[in-house]
Amino acid sequence: MGGESPQGASVTAGTVFLSYASQDAAAAHRIATALTEAGIEVWFDQSELRGGDAWDAMIRSQIKACTLFLPIISASAHARVEGYFRLEWKLAVDRSHLMAPDQPFLLPVVIDDTAQNDERIPERFREIQWSRLRGGYPSADFVARILRLLSRARTESPGTARSTPPGTPAGSAISTPRPRVAMLAVAIGVLCVVGAGYLWYRHSGASRSDVPGVPPASPVAAVPMVAAPTDNSIAVLPLVNESGDTGQQYFSDGLSEDLITALSQLSGLRVIGRNSSFQFRDSKDDSRTIGTKLGVAHLLEGTVRRSGNAVRISAELINTADGTTQWSERYDRQFRELFALQDDITRAVAAALKTRLLTAESTNSGDRPPSGNLDAYNALLQGQFFGARDTQADMEKAIEQFSTATRLDPRYALAWSLLARQWTGLGEEFLDSTAQKDANGKARAASATALSIAPDLAYGHIARGYILLNVDFDPHGAETEFRRAVELAPKDGEALFMVGNVLATLGQPDQALAYTQQALATDPLRARWHNWNTLYLLALNRLDEARNEAEKAIELQPDAAAYHESLVMVEIARGDSKAALVAAQAEPSMTWRKVGVALALQRGADRAAADASLHELIDTLADTAAFQIAEVYALRNEADKTFEWLDRSWSNRDPGINYLLFDPYMQRYRADPRMAAYCIKVGLPTPAQVAAGTSSAAAR
Repeated sequence: MGGESPQGASVTAGTVFLSYASQDAAAAHRIATALTEAGIEVWFDQSELRGGDAWDAMIRSQIKACTLFLPIISASAHARVEGYFRLEWKLAVDRSHLMAPDQPFLLPVVIDDTAQNDERIPERFREIQWSRLRGGYPSADFVARILRLLSRARTESPGTARSTPPGTPAGSAISTPRPRVAMLAVAIGVLCVVGAGYLWYRHSGASRSDVPGVPPASPVAAVPMVAAPTDNSIAVLPLVNESGDTGQQYFSDGLSEDLITALSQLSGLRVIGRNSSFQFRDSKDDSRTIGTKLGVAHLLEGTVRRSGNAVRISAELINTADGTTQWSERYDRQFRELFALQDDITRAVAAALKTRLLTAESTNSGDRPPSGNLDAYNALLQGQFFGARDTQADMEKAIEQFSTATRLDPRYALAWSLLARQWTGLGEEFLDSTAQKDANGKARAASATALSIAPDLAYGHIARGYILLNVDFDPHGAETEFRRAVELAPKDGEALFMVGNVLATLGQPDQALAYTQQALATDPLRARWHNWNTLYLLALNRLDEARNEAEKAIELQPDAAAYHESLVMVEIARGDSKAALVAAQAEPSMTWRKVGVALALQRGADRAAADASLHELIDTLADTAAFQIAEVYALRNEADKTFEWLDRSWSNRDPGINYLLFDPYMQRYRADPRMAAYCIKVGLPTPAQVAAGTSSAAAR
């Protein structure tokens, strides 16, 4: 369709021509923006100029010069019996007939339920696999696929793509490449996909692992962990509790978190998530330092004082570049006016940032009980406060509070979703098999209730997906749920992370890394996500980056279980058994310390110590760490014992099974027929299916 050619990154990957009926302009714009921000040059007509010899010559030149031609297919295109886009389609089809059949060029994109046998769609398009992007919302997988095809086309046909088609007249609808400054919400997310997208452009400098069976280093470029500050970026620091009652801490934290959620719904505003911004509770860092660490241009900070039914909130908006206050206000309200007070603060911050507040995104109603019952809301805030502590006692308190919220308002879908997630976590981490089965049953019931009340609640799908993945061992069903959550809440970091997590389970650590990078753009100091990145990078043999991520996770949360054990695995891959043992001995969790020590000693010279550590692991953790025992045997290259303990891990329904397809020690058995049989038994794709790219539900 011609048009401007905005350049959203310093590397131009190639030229993509978007062709669409005018009724599909909004969807085309979404796709163009996502591709542009991933460093792809996109020819995209936004002026809708039509007619004239110069214009016609320009379009023909563009189609002749482009590397990929993306026709947007829809009911609107079907309904148009005439249109300039149909000429574009014909020109592209004519060009494709001159190409080798395996040369990538045509990539039809359908944005609705149009069938692939639609007779009004050119036959050549119908012969090719379609990409389905409902509503024109591009996924990370789609952007990565375009980058892969462009790389392949550029390698096989150098010089095909040109920045400007020959003969382009000055002042035409095609402009010189320029940075796009709008659509920040899409841009920030897609910039993180570049880490997966450049998979086909740059090679990691990591050395080969000394562990047999580990694949060669995957050529993926490094991605910054913290996005560069932009004017439309903000972090909400935890509001200070000035009530004189430590028992009211949950209330100030809850208000802070709800402001984060509300601001996240503003169009074009990048908002840092709770886990990262709460790292700076009582911090002595100045605003500039905090802004640099979080990658934001603004901070919202303040105080909360609650006394009986009276609430006082003071808030101010700080420019992190110079520490100046851009806006401040004090609110004195009754508790019953709490929701209106939250909306007032959100609107005031939006006005101060000169951000447009969309009608559909103007309130934080998703966190509020449908009945408006403030006691139910208060119970939910307390549940979130206890749930974040992640101990058995606090999880049980969280369950009590979420249950109270659902009793006070039985249609409180978010409370039901959070209740489901807490029951799953409690059973997974702290309960024996009998109690765990009961907890899982309650989690399923709560999840079903949540989705029956609010089928479009993103967190409801996250909670259900977590049950499917970690309790039912149904990764394909979990993937469907997590992807639905991303559709409903594209900027939700937890939803993005969980899509990545399940893709790793399905043998795609490169895609897992890409989604986790998107999640980290919303919450850059989330220790758990950095730890998972360690495992994904280890699977890709990007060892230096994996070590950096492990150290980052430990720095952020030094007492967390298993983070040091992740570093053990990295040091083993790097060939440094002494460093691995040091890391294992620093592990705060006794269980994971035993696992780490056993792994580290297998690479040491003391075989007696290596054998003893394995026997201790079997004697003390056989029922709870069967998968990790299988890992040790795999590291020892004892295949029969490895598969014996893998079978035992399935009998125990050990969650470690979800690591199987990206575990560095299991990769030596990819070609073993027993591995394929085991994958089929536990509901995972076989290594052959992973290699063929058919492991994900999205590829089916």
